[in-house]
Amino acid sequence: MLEPTGMRGRTAALLLTLRRAARRRIGLLPLLLLSAACATAAPRPAEVPADLSREVEIRRTSHGVPHILAENLRAAAFGIAYVQLEDHGDRTIRSMEAARGRMAQIEGRDAIDSDAAARLALERALVVFDSLNADTRDYYTGFAEGINHYIRVNRDELPSWVRPDFTPQQVLARDIVWPSEGAMRRFREQVIAKSERPPLLIGMDDEASYMQEPQNVGSNAWALAPSRTTSGNAILLRNPHLRWSAGYYEAHVRVPGKLDWYGDFRIGGPFSVIGGFNPRLGFATTNAATRAHEFYAFRLAPDNPNAFLLDGRPQPIRRVTVDVDWAEDGRSGTETREFWWTEFGPVVAREDTLVYVYRVALEGAYREGERWLEMMKATNFEEWKAAMRIQPRGGSNFTYADADGNIFIVWESPAPLLPHPPGGDTLAVFATRRDQLWSRLADFDSLPHHHNPPGGYVHNENDSPHYANLNAILPHDFPFYVEPPRLRLRSQHGAMLLHNDRVFSLEDVIEAKHSMRMLLADRVKDDLVAAVRASDPEGEVARAIELLAAWDNTAARESRGGVLFETWWNRYRSLVPEDSLHEVDWTPDAPMETPRGLGNLAKAAEAFAWAVPETARRFGRWDVAWGDVHRVRYGNVDVPVGGCGGALGCFRVLNFDDAPDGKRIVNGGDGWVIAVEFADTPRAYSVLAYGQSPNPSSPWHDDQAAMFAANRMKPVRFTEEDIAADLVTRYRPGEERTAGQE
Repeated sequence: MLEPTGMRGRTAALLLTLRRAARRRIGLLPLLLLSAACATAAPRPAEVPADLSREVEIRRTSHGVPHILAENLRAAAFGIAYVQLEDHGDRTIRSMEAARGRMAQIEGRDAIDSDAAARLALERALVVFDSLNADTRDYYTGFAEGINHYIRVNRDELPSWVRPDFTPQQVLARDIVWPSEGAMRRFREQVIAKSERPPLLIGMDDEASYMQEPQNVGSNAWALAPSRTTSGNAILLRNPHLRWSAGYYEAHVRVPGKLDWYGDFRIGGPFSVIGGFNPRLGFATTNAATRAHEFYAFRLAPDNPNAFLLDGRPQPIRRVTVDVDWAEDGRSGTETREFWWTEFGPVVAREDTLVYVYRVALEGAYREGERWLEMMKATNFEEWKAAMRIQPRGGSNFTYADADGNIFIVWESPAPLLPHPPGGDTLAVFATRRDQLWSRLADFDSLPHHHNPPGGYVHNENDSPHYANLNAILPHDFPFYVEPPRLRLRSQHGAMLLHNDRVFSLEDVIEAKHSMRMLLADRVKDDLVAAVRASDPEGEVARAIELLAAWDNTAARESRGGVLFETWWNRYRSLVPEDSLHEVDWTPDAPMETPRGLGNLAKAAEAFAWAVPETARRFGRWDVAWGDVHRVRYGNVDVPVGGCGGALGCFRVLNFDDAPDGKRIVNGGDGWVIAVEFADTPRAYSVLAYGQSPNPSSPWHDDQAAMFAANRMKPVRFTEEDIAADLVTRYRPGEERTAGQE
């Protein structure tokens, strides 16, 4: 069993105490200690209508897109949960089991540690659930009941471990901000285990290092002001780049008079990362390199190993234990995990006379779902910003457009105002006084942003926020961590498409988004051609360099030269140090013109002589077309596709796996795209390359793959008239479907 029994009275009293404490904003550590005293308190199910399935109808249009029409928010979330399970099987159930700390009973002992941490977050969810607003509580409640309803209706098709007893508090637990075990583990591995590197940052001149995002992942987002569109309406483009297993899910949720939202929901819960639009506004997200934590080192108290010194006085280090049940290979048992906590966060490690603590912004915060819901409900820019202020989200840029003509972009993070230089993930900040620790976060309005900037556009492709509009470049003078100015080739490519006088229709935006230009070739090909010609090439190498000279510098499906160029570039990079690849490296003094040229012409020519036979060996011929090698191979679809990695300067980033037959098969990058124009009634196009369902037997598995590969998108059905005209099936959850229109 997940929760111990025989403690219901004590649990009820405990929860009342904890809720009162939460309202008084008592720190998280006392709450953890109180909750641990009663082990894992039993979730208190919220009251739900007798049958929410009677209050929601699911209408599916072409490609299986669900349009959920509900009488209230509970019923809407009920419908979202139900269709996720219909299309993605038990993935959402597994996500919920992980949130309530039950995976060790399903997958075995390897999940004990993650279950223990999850149960601490669940305790927090139990405490704070009633502090959410009524709409958000209703939404969580409906989602839990939607899962339970699906399980009851489809009991025979699900694994035996599945139980229809999820509660809204357990759904909320997914959205609790909690210290990252991955970050703490990396700190232990990179710092504590390397005794030759002193892990303390004390002086003001120490340099911190930050993990850099690989160039072949990320997202694109644009917003165009009315002055830049043919219709005089703002346009928004959302284009995330993740693995095709990431779980983007296209859906439309309508509660008349309350919510009318079309966009993407991530499989696994009601809120994760959401983007899309309502009748008045829309927003998109791109990943940002933010920093919402610090590692601190404190001196242990000499006479008490469970206390540290601050301002000359001992501060307690508290022990919290969690019991976790497990089952594996016919055996079962219970194991206990212990956590050590301070008022500033969890203990990462102890070493000699020091204790290391992970201080994360918004630890225990719980209003992210409330924020998403209010953003989706907002009807104007001020309401949307008010929703954004409910709780900062780490690691995202938000790009916004609305029917009033506003465009906006903000780099968002719960950004600590540091009284010391940042430690990065490889240094701990040594502190002896409380005033040496950060205690406040930057407010929303001080974050890097652009609102209706000159030139009528904003963009982001995962680089720093400084260049979101090249007419108004932001200075790098923030009193909190913002990544240094950076504009890599993909970002430059995006800016080139917008930083001009062109006026776009919605269809023009879609065409521009599918630019196949390989910007790296524009920067280095002339040097390469000159270097190879100067080497007096013969035979195939001589013919190949002339092909490359005539190549159109694109990764279009039919283009010949791109495969050879990429093979050469990868070889050249292996021969030349990273800081010597280019004649001129990237510089903020020329952010749109650098990097350029080749830093080692001899090695460039050598690498090309190698690349010609290597390309022929791997792919049959050195002048092979890009699409003969690069494929969308999904379900029954096997077609050529254009696009390449961001390091090559493609805007349409695609990542590939090598197949046994030598082809390169898309596994991620571009995959979900939506573009919307905010006319009186929004007009939009979308494509979800990997379909509504990962199940190969579903008719909505591979039906968008060829469309995606051909750079096409489908019209979004947003109005009731459009939905009716394109209706494929309609039903209430758990009932037999009705085909066609009515």
